[in-house]
Amino acid sequence: MSFSVYIILCDDKSFYTGYTENLNRRIKLHEAGKGARYTKMHRPKKLVYVEKFNSRKDAMLRERKIKRLSHHQKAQLIKSNAKH
Repeated sequence: MSFSVYIILCDDKSFYTGYTENLNRRIKLHEAGKGARYTKMHRPKKLVYVEKFNSRKDAMLRERKIKRLSHHQKAQLIKSNAKH
């Protein structure tokens, strides 16, 4: 089983970071306003970043690390990933 850590760009240009074992289902929940309290208030615009992990623990650790980044640092992470 694999897990994904993801970043969603919201309509207000903020970022939401989460992890899941089923990315497609989770994104649909966010779009329906049922994925997280944050994305209910800050409507999701598009998925902008994904990393895959083999364990829930590794995904959770990475999610926590990304959540501690500033908005600018997250934007740089997304930008650097787009070049690969």
